[in-house]
Amino acid sequence: MKWLDLPPIWLIGFAVLAWLQAQTLSFGLSLAHPVTSFLAGILIGGGIILTGLAVMEFRKHRTTIIPHQEPVNLIQSGIFKRTRNPIYLADVLILAGLCLWWDAVLALALVPILVWVLERRFIVPEENRMRRIFRADYARYEQKVRRWV
Repeated sequence: MKWLDLPPIWLIGFAVLAWLQAQTLSFGLSLAHPVTSFLAGILIGGGIILTGLAVMEFRKHRTTIIPHQEPVNLIQSGIFKRTRNPIYLADVLILAGLCLWWDAVLALALVPILVWVLERRFIVPEENRMRRIFRADYARYEQKVRRWV
């Protein structure tokens, strides 16, 4: 069951809810416009790029990408100079982009809910683990780089 408690699974679940809302409960609400479609593409593409950049850093530093495992290195380079959580940020961008792409207006409410889930289930426990393992190094990093953006 632990493999079900991973951020991509949560993202897929929220995306399915957004798609279902777009298909069955639109209530005549729409943001459909070429600009909205463009913004959706930017959000989805940006999320994919962020994920790729983060994965490259994880590989470069030879540490785990799995949220529930203990890291062996503190990554402070690459995209991690700008955000402490690039993959979680990417998940949020992708969900927002999918909501716009599918014209799932009501499902946009899922975006802050996903942020909340990611923070409670993954980010806070990860940060606690990083504080315990990397102590002063993580404290300096945490003050230098914001959680999201």
